[in-house]
This record gives sequence, C-alpha cells and structure tokens, in this order.
Amino acid sequence: MSNAKVPGLKDRLVILGSKGGPAIRPGGPSPTSSLIEIGGRRCVVDCGLGVTRGLVDAGVVLKELDLVFITHMHSDHVLELGPLLHTAWCTGLSRRIRVYGPADLIEYWDGFLSSMRYDIDTRIEDEGRPDLRDLVEIHLLQEGEVPLEDEKLSIATLRVEHPPVVDCFALKFSVQEWSVVFSADTAYFPPLAEFAKDADVLVHEAMLARGVDRIVEITGNGDRLRQHLLASHTMAPDAAKIAEAAGVKKLVLNHLIPADLPGFEKSEWLEATEAFSGETIISHDGLAITRS
Repeated sequence: MSNAKVPGLKDRLVILGSKGGPAIRPGGPSPTSSLIEIGGRRCVVDCGLGVTRGLVDAGVVLKELDLVFITHMHSDHVLELGPLLHTAWCTGLSRRIRVYGPADLIEYWDGFLSSMRYDIDTRIEDEGRPDLRDLVEIHLLQEGEVPLEDEKLSIATLRVEHPPVVDCFALKFSVQEWSVVFSADTAYFPPLAEFAKDADVLVHEAMLARGVDRIVEITGNGDRLRQHLLASHTMAPDAAKIAEAAGVKKLVLNHLIPADLPGFEKSEWLEATEAFSGETIISHDGLAITRS
C-alpha cells in the first residue's frame, strides 16, 4: 500500500501544464497536469506531455511519488503517465504508487508495460531493480469518496459532462484547513457548484469564444472540432458562474483554450470572468499557490 506522507510538506498547488488539447507549439505551455501537496500527501492530477519535467522543476523527487489521478483518458491528460512512472522507477522508486483513473486506464497501463517489457526486464536483471509491474497499483475511480485510509485527507469525485467521454471525473481534495477542486474537462455543469461548495480553490477549465474560432482556423478540422469544443468544454463566463455559485475563494482558469496564441491577453480572460466576485487567476506552467 502506498503511504508516502512527507513530514513538514507544505500545502500547495502547482499547475505543471496549463493548455487545453494535445498540441504543443514552440515556446508554448504544456498540456494538462498539476501537482497538489496537501495533508502531507503528494498528488499528481493528470499526466499530459511535460508532467515529468514539470514535477522535477517543481522540486519533486520522482522516487517519492505518492498518488496519481487521471481524470479521463484523453491523450492530453494521460499520454505521459507511463513515462512518468518509468522515469520515477529509474530514479530509485522502490515502493508502491497508487494510480486512480477510469476503467480504460488498465488497458493503457498493460499496453505500456508490454511496450517496455525489454527495458524493464533488462534493468531488473542487469541493475537489480525491483519489478515495476509490482510497484504500480491501478484503482478505478467511481463517483463518491476515494478510499484512502488517511485520517487527515479526503478525496471525492464527481462525474462531469465531457462527451463523448463517459468516465470523466472532477476531483476534490480536502483537509480541515484547505480544499482544492479540479473541474476536469467538462461542459458547463451546474452540479459542479455544489461539489465545489466553499472550496478555497477551484481549478476550472476555460475557453474564450474568440479563441475557439482561432483554434478551429489553425487546426483545420472545421465544424467537427467546433462542435466538440462547444459541446464538451466550458466558456470562461460559465466557469465564473460555477465559481460564484460555489462561493469559492479563488478561481484558477486552466486547460486554457487558447493558451499559446498571440493576441489573447490576461485582461480578456478577466473581463470574461467578471461575474465571479472572488480572485481570478489565469494559469500558466509553473503557477504555484500555497495555502495561506
């Protein structure tokens, strides 16, 4: 069983990857991943490209990874999970890690292990490493409380609307002094406000209407891509409505669409979310928020 409480670990949230979608562009941000250290536990939320480097840059010793959560199986949330765990193993991981996610996560992990069989077997025999296949526990997420056997930290999930994906989960991390909610990828979903009620921080995905037009123009998928974005994601003004209804203290706009195109300034995001009366923060790779 994973039990990696770190004495003296300060509660903090670090956005490791802030952009929506799997594409990466020169000098731009990375796809979705976050680090939350809370109640002495170190949790990774989603593993888009760049998560491993982001964790190292945030000061995390990879062999001390504890809990990993995958909100859903889109590539910009799960593509680097296998490489992250393998790299942690290569840096000295010797105890079990729990990974939580949807049912298809099992197939992903089995496929990754199969693709890396030669390397894993060779390093076990040649370098004396423990077997990576014995160190990773896959746990399937369901709506409700996540069983942790932790008296201080509680984690809850809520299934959100992200068609055509069925299993997509918002996450709430809570200790007595601090609570952080991740919307995951979702269309405007009013029940999320109750799930995030009175949270200190709500990390919510957000789009700008003008940005959707630009992304469609660049990508070239035309009406199909536009239909997906409008049906499956949340416009910034609607994210503000959720935050206001929930009464959260801070709204962190994340999984930004667009996140890496010129001509979209912070002021435009803030104007789009003026319905929220608390503090709005526009995420970027490396953004850190510590519990005050």
